[in-house]
Amino acid sequence: MTKLAWTARGIAAVSGAVLLGSLMTPSAAAAGGAAEERKCSVARDFSLASPDDVLPTIVFRVATDRQGHAFLNDTRNPGVWINLGLLDHAPKCVVDTAVAVGPNRALKIDLLARNGVIHHTSCVINTSVPYTPANLPSFCGVGFSPVGGTPV
Repeated sequence: MTKLAWTARGIAAVSGAVLLGSLMTPSAAAAGGAAEERKCSVARDFSLASPDDVLPTIVFRVATDRQGHAFLNDTRNPGVWINLGLLDHAPKCVVDTAVAVGPNRALKIDLLARNGVIHHTSCVINTSVPYTPANLPSFCGVGFSPVGGTPV
């Protein structure tokens, strides 16, 4: 009978340790946190826009790589893809992109993060100066802002 009692106590102790370990998991790890960011792996995505009425030869492209990074290309600067992560508040794991040219020569960029939150920025289009990694932050102001009402 004492062997059975010790076995029961041992099982209870192991179960309690497992339960305690799962309850004490840091909230960042439980919510995906840094471990999830390092493991961001998504399908590639691509979108483009052109200010047809103003400068029909310019095309803006936004694309993602398989690690969830988003990049902007301005055809006036061939072969240069600017990592949009250099803008403030850019999402870390991008799964979808949208780009459009709005009124007043504004480039509108939306990035959908893996967690469902859409991040938006609006950048001034200078007709004579192409976007570069050095000047993009000055053209895009405060960088990205989450769109209210998301995740979707």
